[in-house]
Amino acid sequence: MNFGAINTPPKYVIASILASFGAIVFGYDTGIIGPVTVMTQFADSFGDFSETAHGAIVSAILIPAALTALFGGHLADSLGRVKAIALGAAIFGVGAALEAGAAHIAMFVVGRGLAGVGEGFFLSTISVYVTEISPPRIRGLIGGIPQFFISFGLCAGYFVCYGSANILSSLSWRLPFAIQSLVAFIFLVITFSLPESPRWLTSMGRKQDAAANWEKLEVLAEDREAIVEDTELTLHHTISRPASVVVKSKINTLFAVFSPTAWRRTTLGIFLNAAQQLSGIDGVLYYAPTLFLNAGLSSSSASFLASGVSALLIFVTTIPAFLLADHWNRRTNILTGGSIQAMCMIIIGALYASGQVSPGSAGAWTVIVLIYVFTIGFSGTWAVVIRVVTSEVQPAATRAAATSLAQATNWFVNFIVALTTPLFLARSAGGVYFMFGFSSVIAVVVCMLWMPETRGRNLEDIEGNFNGKKRGTEGQLPINEKRQGRGMGETVGT
Repeated sequence: MNFGAINTPPKYVIASILASFGAIVFGYDTGIIGPVTVMTQFADSFGDFSETAHGAIVSAILIPAALTALFGGHLADSLGRVKAIALGAAIFGVGAALEAGAAHIAMFVVGRGLAGVGEGFFLSTISVYVTEISPPRIRGLIGGIPQFFISFGLCAGYFVCYGSANILSSLSWRLPFAIQSLVAFIFLVITFSLPESPRWLTSMGRKQDAAANWEKLEVLAEDREAIVEDTELTLHHTISRPASVVVKSKINTLFAVFSPTAWRRTTLGIFLNAAQQLSGIDGVLYYAPTLFLNAGLSSSSASFLASGVSALLIFVTTIPAFLLADHWNRRTNILTGGSIQAMCMIIIGALYASGQVSPGSAGAWTVIVLIYVFTIGFSGTWAVVIRVVTSEVQPAATRAAATSLAQATNWFVNFIVALTTPLFLARSAGGVYFMFGFSSVIAVVVCMLWMPETRGRNLEDIEGNFNGKKRGTEGQLPINEKRQGRGMGETVGT
């Protein structure tokens, strides 16, 4: 049967969508934790908190996530991508259930910590899985699907809290976590339908199983051939010394990500993920109600609604961002997004520092508008492209481990931002914005000087950039990657 005739997408697209469904619970948690912790019903259940305690409760999920992410890549290399994702989903579901049923604050924090353990296992592995089953010419498009679901979860989380805040009992804050647990277990069931990554099967020496899964995923023969060639080439260059050591054992070596031919790519992924958090995006998302109250909105319900509008803008912006991911150079994307973010944050900081922000003033409304512009700029650029670049620049042998390490860095820095933002805001309304703004400036400068272009390029070309070879024409696609993809309806050009 000619599925292309009825415009049925290839199975690798469907598998990418199903695998990315798990990203909803991550975005949803970001969307609910800030609003939940400022609900009066939450305070009635657990008492009032200082700024330090508030930050600790919000960030309790992040350190466990970061620690397990450090080893999540090696787990995914040992068990397989799908099993690692499923294990993470199960643990996360249990953690969210503990949060929903918490009888005291210690139980709530334990639940967040357990959810973080699961999150560390599945989130970075989702990006690896999606990257590995995608043809190079549409890797940006497919690789952006997880971010689309993250933004959807974020948006859903804010509006669930906006509705549940009207419930007078503790159900107002318990319901969002109960929904989160349910979604996590639904995702666990979904993982059972996913075929294992053929790239991983190839790296394990299971070439017949890999060939069968390429067929299940309906990857075109010429794409499959190029991908397998890239995998084998990268395995050879990255972990070929000494030759007597079996490839499988080397894939599981913790220090392989810092081998002479891999460390530059690992470092780039770490830097980009740290810069992503230091831009201030999760400081804005976690504490949006507080930020809008500080900017002059007169009630908590108004700040909740403003936070929901921010999440909705992020979701809407993410749609064209990932659809156009392969039509826009990665470097241009990062430099543009970083410039927008830096501009917004520095202007907000200057407004607060000069005393121009008061309820109803032009300065207050400028702050609100700039927060919206910042979230749009981030979600249209860094939110999608950094996740894609982090995974696609890594060689096959260390992709899971290096991507997990980068994600762990993301969560470590996220923890610092989440913990310290309330303290910053309590002592200096504008100082935290200056910090976020100048962090983006530094990221732009570093990427301008040292980041190569990766859009549409195969792993061999990308590897050449990091091994001192001459950089090719940025944005130019190799001839064998300009083929039209069945079911996608377009050819990616330059």
